[in-house]
Amino acid sequence: MPVSDVPTVHKLDGLIAWTRRAEWREAMADCLSRHVAQACASADLEMEDLWAILDDAGQGTIWGAAFEDLLASDLPDGRNLADEYLKRRGWQEPIATREYITALRHSLISLYEVSEVVPGESMLLRDLVRPSVPVRVLEKSGTRSLRQWDRVGTRVIPHRSGAVISGTLLAFDQETSEQLLASLRRVRSKAGGLVAEVAKEVGRVVSADVAGAALTPELLLGRVAFAFTNVWLAAALRVELDDTPPVVTNSDGDPLQFITLHFPLRPGVTLAAIRTALDGIPALDRAGANFWNWLAAPAKRPKRVAPKPAGTLWITTMGDGAVVLGNVEISGRKVILSVNSEARAERGGALLEPALEGLVRPPLVERQDLEQMLAEQRASEARPSPLDLPTDEVRAILQQQLEEHYRQLLDQPIPALGNVSPRRAARTAKGREKVVNWLKTLENHSSKRPVGDPIGEYEFAWMWHELGVADLRK
Repeated sequence: MPVSDVPTVHKLDGLIAWTRRAEWREAMADCLSRHVAQACASADLEMEDLWAILDDAGQGTIWGAAFEDLLASDLPDGRNLADEYLKRRGWQEPIATREYITALRHSLISLYEVSEVVPGESMLLRDLVRPSVPVRVLEKSGTRSLRQWDRVGTRVIPHRSGAVISGTLLAFDQETSEQLLASLRRVRSKAGGLVAEVAKEVGRVVSADVAGAALTPELLLGRVAFAFTNVWLAAALRVELDDTPPVVTNSDGDPLQFITLHFPLRPGVTLAAIRTALDGIPALDRAGANFWNWLAAPAKRPKRVAPKPAGTLWITTMGDGAVVLGNVEISGRKVILSVNSEARAERGGALLEPALEGLVRPPLVERQDLEQMLAEQRASEARPSPLDLPTDEVRAILQQQLEEHYRQLLDQPIPALGNVSPRRAARTAKGREKVVNWLKTLENHSSKRPVGDPIGEYEFAWMWHELGVADLRK
């Protein structure tokens, strides 16, 4: 469809102004409060302080979600904002706008998965709450920011030339969207149990499953629009208010700090003598003429693993799974030990000093934390590369590396798949469902890379075919 055929955004200035009238002001305020109350409580935040934290776009998103909810809902006294406005002021609006307001009046917010994005024109939306055929919506601005397999909360509105989405567009990551879906399932389950109990009191026997089925997805979505906003806002506030740097530890649970010990060789000491001394240390595994890996001793897996604090685990292993505690190398006239914690620096020093006694001087110690290391990496990446390879060749090399990486990945345990390989998971129906979600997450994250990034340009279609789930790529 040509871009010119995509519907323009309807102006609802008159309807918005109607919410400021005395008879609707309180209803709008109550609806807005309902859309943020749970998220504010979870963040231990007063509603008045919320607006100072969010930017204009965030404030507008919340207000728009509450506004559309009010349009689609009846008040306890039976009044409806859209009905009243159309009855009293509708004659002033163009026919297309009146039709749009009427469609909003009868709309439902739902959670959709995005696919087949045509930037500036359209996208396909699959409803994750209601079983239905994916619908193609005509959209200009949203398609420029959304990517394949994104998940969004919005309202699909019928239009003369095709469906469109409403002004509300709540973007959810995979984890948050699954939390929302689980919450909606719990509401249906609890509703079924409550109806069954009431039926029993009046002498009827109705199972909770049957009673829950009476609460159709449409009825549920018509009552829980506020949940979409609260879940979205809670996730946004966690990011906005969390100024604590992530806890990063090594496999021993030590805080990450990169420490290098430089042992200068004493005069007259030969490199051959140093190599012999290092080869005599059982914990060192030679990986080159002047390079050794310091490996952890094999240990039996504990029967019960103590829970680790929230954060990120930094671990390096060999091909056989052995944990690498550090590296030792000979560079110039120095023996250099590189480790990633103070504790390992002490252990490594105690390991090397007896073997190198009389051969080296006391070490010089260099320390660098994770943030400093990342800052240096960023600065290094910003400098021109000394390699003068054509861009196409560099991209081809990186694409080949990605290809090899993903092919190996298909036979490796993946935590998201229950610590089994994608090939193994794809053998069962439940496993295939997990594999599809995993592939969608890979594609979605890849699509958000900067323009020109080889990862962002990588084509994952072959993986769907390789794992036998290409028919589920929808």
